[in-house]
Amino acid sequence: MLFADMVKVGVFKMGAIGTAVLLEYLLDERADREDLEVRVLTTGAKMREREAKVAEKLKEFDPDLVLIVSPNASLPAPKVAREIFKDRPTIVISDAPAKKVKDELEKEGFGYILVTADSMIGARREFLDPTEMALYNSYVINVLANTGALRLVQEEIDRVIDRIKRGEKPELPKLVITAQKAVEAGRFSNPYAKAKAMASYFIAEKVADVTVKACFVEKDPEKYIPLVCSAHEMMRIASKLAEEAREIEKSNDTVFRSPHAKDGKILSKIKLMEKPE
Repeated sequence: MLFADMVKVGVFKMGAIGTAVLLEYLLDERADREDLEVRVLTTGAKMREREAKVAEKLKEFDPDLVLIVSPNASLPAPKVAREIFKDRPTIVISDAPAKKVKDELEKEGFGYILVTADSMIGARREFLDPTEMALYNSYVINVLANTGALRLVQEEIDRVIDRIKRGEKPELPKLVITAQKAVEAGRFSNPYAKAKAMASYFIAEKVADVTVKACFVEKDPEKYIPLVCSAHEMMRIASKLAEEAREIEKSNDTVFRSPHAKDGKILSKIKLMEKPE
């Protein structure tokens, strides 16, 4: 069996979901992993089919593992991007609307991680400006980080990287991150903290119901402007609950931490003054 000293991970980002913002940094939070090399290619906010073809440039890096990150992976452009990498291990990372293509992804040999709380933003011009966009994404990231969802994303990717390092055929994830799965990865010790984290995740999931109605169903500004505004308020409160959950764990000195070692091994600790092992 051949062991790889270095695993190359290529990340292709189309459009914007909260999980995409810090994805590559979840794998190397201290920038000292010696077993990992990463390249990121993005189309920015756009996710049309012609932008998807830019993914070809990532092939020059010759990645061992590809992560394709986008909203709604059932749309044509993300599918174009997937086709480009169908010959190598690829994980699709997306949001709740991508659940409709789960079976298709499995049939075509792709892995997937679908983050159901990574809800659509309130994209109405009367309401959404660059500042509001940045604030909303900060709320989403706060929810996903504090509940444990981002740790679960990181652990699943690291598991695949480890298999590749060992020279084994990777078993790609088939994961829909629910509130229960997120808080399990969050390793909460206090039941009230766990309950707050679950409440946060549940609220964040429901945000999409409001923004979809506001952006695609309602045509009257008198109706859709308050709707997008209320959706962002929901995500702000979800963010606040998620922070409260972590604050409880901090007050008890029971925050679970899982840093990477230089060789990529995931270490762990609970007490603040402990060394991770």
